[in-house]
Amino acid sequence: MKILMTASEAVPFAKTGGLADVATALSRALEQDGHDITLVMPHYPQLLPHGSRQRFQIEPIGDEFTVPVGPRKSSGSFLKARLPDSNIQVILVDQPDYFDRPSPYVYENIPYEDNCERFVFFSRAIVAAIKQFGPFDIVHANDWQTGLLPALIDIEARKHSPEIRRIGTVFTIHNLAFQGRFWHWDMVLTGLDWKYFNWKQMEFFGDLNLLKTGIVFADMVTTVSPTYAREIQTPDFGWGLDPALSGRGNSLVGILNGVDTEVWHPEVDRFIKVNYTADDVAEKKPICKADLQKAVGLQQKPDVPIIAMISRMSQQKGFDLLQKAGDRLLSNDAQFVFLGTGERPFEQFVKELAQTHPGRVASMIRFDEELAHKIEAGSDLFLMPSEFEPCGLNQMYSMLYGTVPLVHAVGGLADSVVPMTGDTLREGTATGFSFQRYSCEAFLEAFEAALRTYRDKETWLELQKNGMLQDLSWSNSARNYVQVYQRALEKHTPEV
Repeated sequence: MKILMTASEAVPFAKTGGLADVATALSRALEQDGHDITLVMPHYPQLLPHGSRQRFQIEPIGDEFTVPVGPRKSSGSFLKARLPDSNIQVILVDQPDYFDRPSPYVYENIPYEDNCERFVFFSRAIVAAIKQFGPFDIVHANDWQTGLLPALIDIEARKHSPEIRRIGTVFTIHNLAFQGRFWHWDMVLTGLDWKYFNWKQMEFFGDLNLLKTGIVFADMVTTVSPTYAREIQTPDFGWGLDPALSGRGNSLVGILNGVDTEVWHPEVDRFIKVNYTADDVAEKKPICKADLQKAVGLQQKPDVPIIAMISRMSQQKGFDLLQKAGDRLLSNDAQFVFLGTGERPFEQFVKELAQTHPGRVASMIRFDEELAHKIEAGSDLFLMPSEFEPCGLNQMYSMLYGTVPLVHAVGGLADSVVPMTGDTLREGTATGFSFQRYSCEAFLEAFEAALRTYRDKETWLELQKNGMLQDLSWSNSARNYVQVYQRALEKHTPEV
C-alpha cells in the first residue's frame, strides 16, 4: 500500500508534543510492515538542528506550485529529505512567509494570528504534492492543522483529478481539546463554498472548526486509544463535538499508540548511565537512579523513592491536583522531579517547591530530551494524574523502564496500565496504580498505596517486571491502522 502521511510536525524535523513522535513512529512501523510511506510536513528552517541539510539530505524536488488561499494565490516549493535510518521520503513544504518562524503555532504562548491561513495553505500544498508525487492509495491526515485536507479531497480533488478519485482518507484526532477554531470569515480562506459552513459540516457555534471538518469529511476517523474513542462521543469529553463524532458510527476507531522502542527502551537507550533488562533491573536501575539524583541535584539516597513527572504543566495534566495535594505529597519520605513547560502558575508552583525543598525536589522548566530519558530510567514512580488523556506515552515509556506508573483511569491511561489489585497480582498482569474519580483525595489514596507497595520490594519488583515485559511496540498498532486504511479504500473501490 502506498501511504501519504501528513502532519504539521514530525521527529526529528520539528516537535512540540506527541503528534511528532506518533507521525514518525507510525511511519516507521508501516514501512517495516512492507508499505511505501511518504511523509509531508511544513519546512521550519529555524527549528532544524545544525547541519540538518547534510544529515537529512535536504534538497529541492519537483516543481514550484501556486494554490489559492482565499481570494489570492500563494506560491511555494517542495524539498525532499530522508527520515534517518529508513527509506521513508519526507517532503517539506517550503514557504518562508508561513513557516520560517521560531515555533510552529505560537510565539510567547500566543497563537499566530494567521494560523488558519497558514494551514489552509499547507492542506492545499498537500493536494499539490499528491498530484506531483502520487499516485497514493491512502492519505492520512493528523489533527486540525490538516483537517481541511479530507474536505479538499472530497469536495474538489476527486472531481477534477482522476489520480485522486480512489484515494482513501483517514483523519486522526490526537487531542480533541485542540480544534483549530477560527472566526467565521476565515471560511473565505478555505476556498470552499459557503454551503459547507453549516452545523453538520464545518461550522461550530458560529465559527469555522478545522478539526470538525476533518471528522466530517474523512472516510475513516481514528483516535489514539479505544477508551478515548468512546469518551469523546459523550458530552463530558466531547468538547462540543460529540454529536459529530457519534454520528460517524463504526467509522470512528480507537487505536492505542505504540512506543518507538528503538529510542525508548532501557536495553538500547544511549542517554542513560547503564542499559538494563527485566532480568537485571534490580541491580542496574539503582545505578541510573544515582545518576539522575546527581544530574538534577537530589540527595544521594538510594532507598528513597523518586517520584517523576515529565509533562506539559497544565490543568489537563493534573497539576491542579498536585497543587491541592502538595503538603501531603511532601510529608512522605520521597524525592520529586519535574520536567516540562506550560501555564505560568503551574511552572511557578513547581519552581517554588524546588526552592523550599532543596535536595528533595528538582524542577526543570524546559524541554530536555536527554534528561527525559534519564528521568524515566532513574525514577521509581511516574505520575500521570491527567484530567483527560487521549493516549499518553510516558506511562508506556515508564513501564518499559521499570518505573511504575500512577494514572487517572481515563483514555489511553486506562487502556495501557493495569492497576494493582489482589486479583491482578495473582494473575501476573498488574503494572501500576490508578484512581477512578478525579479528586485530590482519590489521587492521594493511590499515591500512598503506591508508596506502601514500594516498601514491599518483592511486590514492587514484580510490578516492574510485568511492565517491562509488555509488548508496547508500534507493530500491533500499525496492523490496526492498515485495517482502517483498507476500510477507507473500500469506500472508493468500484463494485464488480
